[in-house]
Amino acid sequence: MRERLIGIDAGGTMTKVVLFDVKGNELACERRPNIMLLPQEGWTERDADVMWRATCECLRVLLEKTGTNPADIIAVTPSGYGGGAYFVDAEGNAVANGLVSTDTRSIPLIERWKRSGLAAEVSRHIEQQVWPGQTFPIMAWFQENAPEVMRRARYMLPCKDFLRMRLCGDISTDPTDGGCAGIINVTKSDISREAFEAAGMQGWLEKLPPVRPSVEVVGHIPASVAALTGLREGTPVVRGVYDVVGCALASGAVSPRQLAAVAGTFSIHSTVHRKPSLNPLPTIQTPYPVDGQVLATTATPTSASNLEWLCKTMLSAEAQRAVLEGRSIYDVCNELVAGAIDRTNGILFFPFLYDGPRGAPGGFLGLRAGVQLPDIVRAVYEGVVFAHRYDMTYLLTGPDAANPEVIRLAGGPTRSRVWAQMFADGLGLPVEIANGSEFGAKGGAICAAVATGVYPDVATAISNMVHVEQRLEPDGARAAVLSQKYKTYLTAIDMVADLWSAGSGDQALACAS
Repeated sequence: MRERLIGIDAGGTMTKVVLFDVKGNELACERRPNIMLLPQEGWTERDADVMWRATCECLRVLLEKTGTNPADIIAVTPSGYGGGAYFVDAEGNAVANGLVSTDTRSIPLIERWKRSGLAAEVSRHIEQQVWPGQTFPIMAWFQENAPEVMRRARYMLPCKDFLRMRLCGDISTDPTDGGCAGIINVTKSDISREAFEAAGMQGWLEKLPPVRPSVEVVGHIPASVAALTGLREGTPVVRGVYDVVGCALASGAVSPRQLAAVAGTFSIHSTVHRKPSLNPLPTIQTPYPVDGQVLATTATPTSASNLEWLCKTMLSAEAQRAVLEGRSIYDVCNELVAGAIDRTNGILFFPFLYDGPRGAPGGFLGLRAGVQLPDIVRAVYEGVVFAHRYDMTYLLTGPDAANPEVIRLAGGPTRSRVWAQMFADGLGLPVEIANGSEFGAKGGAICAAVATGVYPDVATAISNMVHVEQRLEPDGARAAVLSQKYKTYLTAIDMVADLWSAGSGDQALACAS
């Protein structure tokens, strides 16, 4: 019998089902896109049933393509983005579209809470910030604006917990998703009744899933799901962690000397602590299933998804040409940047297409007639690195801040030598890249290996399943260039934010002219 683990990662853009062995080697991956629904400005939603069917298809095709005997699967563990919300009735049927963590409909409500002092009170109870895609203010929004959804919902579930309910019928969440959702007190690792009472949201308490350990078998695949997925009836299902924590586990972050960074839809930085960090107060804070520690995280939608936007819009012709040549548009981008890395480049790119500091918009500054395509792509790479530096500086400033010596990087830039080196240069720390590419799913596989007894604890599982494959040291000369440019970037952000706050859209541009 070949021992295999399956991790599922339903992220912001793709649902991925990944096959691992017990040594953490990534054997195969099947992906399906998640279609973003945009019914109103600022609303980002997903059809929960479509995501479930995509998961079933990925499972079935993965087993078929790899010729894997379903009896070899030790366990299946779902992961998914944190925040957002899935509302289901007592039978597990969705009563509304699922909300993605980029949803911003709760911004006016949060601003009202800030003015009244309620946001600060809630933050004290949940030991983290209140932010738009967080589940807590999303539930408040539905209570005020769509009470019929609240009335019809029997449960509110995070993304991974919705998928696990469909896999085996289990209704629960774990402390990591509970932390990201803003529904628990991190120190107690349980529901914060005080936060719900302060916000007048007691009616939601009976609709919350119980909070239970991440590394626990919670059910088994029934015959009906076996028929849909190709899995063997009776295959164990493990509770798991949400994707940011999964990435930290799969990066091998186990101590305060390591900072786990993810460059994807969000710019994500996480540091390990012995107790919750209150100064700085992180965007997200969760119990961490390694030696009883806590993971403090900043997360803003300012990362590598900006390059994806560039490729889909301005570089569509290059992308089509790359396909004809049997290459990826991202390979083309890496070559362009590598060829332009030593040229003088004063272009600034603000990677704020999905949100920015003080509402600053995305865009380029410093374009001139002599600028060439490689210069523009390089500016995008640098802008994303600057956004990471901006967030990382906040997380590492304050009496409770960690003092990491190395960055464990995950996400798209790890597949680009020139971009990964730019992260080391721009952030001023060595960058280490662990084995594998689907880190969210691998975090689930690590949880499964512990829950089924392959390894005695998460730290041991990480030591056996995670191995550093690359280490990139900062280049002093390039670091100096990027540091000088970053100072200009900071000044420009403030100016653009001030300009934009004077009006919005065309009104702000009219004021500027």
